Amino acid sequence: MTQPVRPITLAEIRDARQRIADTVVRTPLVRLELGPGYPDIRLKLENLQPINAYKLRGAANAVAMLPESERARGVWTISAGNAGQGVAYAARKAGVPCTVVAIETAPASKIERMKALGATLVPVSYTAAWKALEERSYPGVDGTFVHPFDDHNFIAGHATMGLEILEDAPDAAAVIAGIGGGGLIVGVGSAVKALKPEIQVWGAEPETAAPAALSFAKGSPQVFRDWTPSFVDGAGGQSLFPRMWERMRPLVDGCIVVSLEETRRAMRLMAEKARVISEGAGALPLAAALTGKAGQGPIVAIVSGGNIDLKTFCELIDAV
Repeated sequence: MTQPVRPITLAEIRDARQRIADTVVRTPLVRLELGPGYPDIRLKLENLQPINAYKLRGAANAVAMLPESERARGVWTISAGNAGQGVAYAARKAGVPCTVVAIETAPASKIERMKALGATLVPVSYTAAWKALEERSYPGVDGTFVHPFDDHNFIAGHATMGLEILEDAPDAAAVIAGIGGGGLIVGVGSAVKALKPEIQVWGAEPETAAPAALSFAKGSPQVFRDWTPSFVDGAGGQSLFPRMWERMRPLVDGCIVVSLEETRRAMRLMAEKARVISEGAGALPLAAALTGKAGQGPIVAIVSGGNIDLKTFCELIDAV
């Protein structure tokens, strides 16, 4: 039975922080030195987590909070790679089996990392995965399902990042997070708006998959009819789930859509200026910040992950 949507409290976020403290890294926040004429941008480097992506925060909290009887059955999730790694990492730590219904177009690096963490993979098409996310089931896969974004405890784990951001950048005027399913921005937004409601929280999506921006424009959860796959595999979706829209609406100020070219430029800029390797989804917030639509800052851009094949990374930034 799916639980009704409810706000995530500061007490839950602080409890989650203690619960996952020995699993996740308190990632650094570094200023991106771009010179005069650019916004003041700081990078929250979630690519430095043990799985090189923020999803470990939510997965560690969600798996830890499962009743022992449910955890003992083993866990499974649906993922393009980062959530799968997070749940597999948490499952391995808990000593239980993990299955990932994995989107077959996921980068080889993410597939190999999930296998290395002991996960059993069930490859499926993107459309089949999105359907399974809505139905919370997949034929032949057993165990306790951990939803990779529409899960209260998963989101509370992500919210711990918001506490760190406010401690390290108390002067922040805006925070930008990529939107895939919406769990990251809802988590971070829950912490930020509870403590400093004047800070703006912006989403970022690629032009090829921008259902959240469409939803904000129309005032209701939308399906993105022109969805096409791209190297930004960790963000953007075919639709915004109504439950995630319900969570997002009171916390998020808007969504900035960026082109694939702007995303590649942001990936290259981080590599050149900060020696940071980011996957496509991780570069969306920087690309959004550079549009100026979120103001002159200080802006915190969340680098959500760095799981990208190095050959692909080099090809993408070389094409700029």
